Amino acid sequence: RKRGFKNKAFQTLEAVIDKLQEVIQGLEKSVLKSTVSRQWTRLLFENN
Repeated sequence: RKRGFKNKAFQTLEAVIDKLQEVIQGLEKSVLKSTVSRQWTRLLFENN
């Protein structure tokens, strides 16, 4: 919520994806690294 998805309704899924990309690109490197280093996140990609 504090990174751009506050209490907002999006018109389309594409609008959600666009906002997500914007938020991810604005993250500090340390925050992004911390997020993708979590075990449950890694498992999402290892099982595919």
